[in-house]
Amino acid sequence: MKKQKADNQIKIILAFVFTVIVMILATGVGSVSISPSGIVAILLHKLFGRALPETVSASMVSILWDIRLPRACCAFIVGAMLSLSGALMQSLLQNPLASSYTLGVSSGASLGAGIIIVCGISIPALNYFLLPATGFIFGLGTVFLVLFFSARLDGNLRSHTIILFGMILSLFVNAILTMMSAAFSHHMQRLILWQMGSFAGRRWAHAGILLGICVIGTILVCIYHKELDLMSFGEEEASAVGVDTAKARRILLVLGAILTGAAVCFTGVIGFIDLAAPHAVRRIFGASHRYVLPMSALIGGAFMALADLISRTILAPQEIPVGAVTALLGAPFFLWVYFGGRKR
Repeated sequence: MKKQKADNQIKIILAFVFTVIVMILATGVGSVSISPSGIVAILLHKLFGRALPETVSASMVSILWDIRLPRACCAFIVGAMLSLSGALMQSLLQNPLASSYTLGVSSGASLGAGIIIVCGISIPALNYFLLPATGFIFGLGTVFLVLFFSARLDGNLRSHTIILFGMILSLFVNAILTMMSAAFSHHMQRLILWQMGSFAGRRWAHAGILLGICVIGTILVCIYHKELDLMSFGEEEASAVGVDTAKARRILLVLGAILTGAAVCFTGVIGFIDLAAPHAVRRIFGASHRYVLPMSALIGGAFMALADLISRTILAPQEIPVGAVTALLGAPFFLWVYFGGRKR
């Protein structure tokens, strides 16, 4: 037991080192390269008023602080939220292929965004937060509909019931979105780009909102790590030791939906990260949710920041949707993790 704990501590340190390296690359690599020492100098200048060295120009400061750093932070936070929600859904629904989109969050958010895009609705008071706010409301509303219908049919909210209604409602909402795209074809490109996800144009205001939701959501989810460990063995076993599985499931499903909804509404739909990262973490750290939940957030965040770096540099100056990058990287990675586990 002590040896496993020591091994996990070493792995946690390595994961933090990997994350720092990724964030340095995400902020330093681009059309204008900024060295690690330059990044540190700019951060010290902005945070503590330290003088800039002669090698760092004013344009470098603007590029790092106003463009790259908030974008990289948003990518990391969104990746952390999606991966944490994915790990949560896989444990709650006892399905290794379950993800944070299982409850229809992405479909609902896409429909809300589609309505705003197609109708050209504008509310000056909300400015550029109108689209994210609408997507979040529609995404969360879809989840509540899934839980409502599931509870009406099955008061214990068993996994297969939730998955069934989540799939049905997702297909229904996607059908509406497809009809909208066909009827308003001149908006189709914008709808498709939103559905594939992008961090272009993200600023500190976006990062601040996402960070607040991510921190609160992570703390609340991690409080239930013991209940999740017990529920992983089955609902009957968890109930036998005093866990109110129905109540815990409702609370955690809503928390997972909020994390996913907040991530999706600001960046669009980005797949595979919420599926691959939790599996990789379980392979490295074991099945204990004491490690799975926080490390899924850390590894998922680093992976998303790396995917965003690739999306904006591989075909520069043209940028490709980050959702395409996560799918291209995530699918082979998930197959490697899955088949590697079967061989062992």
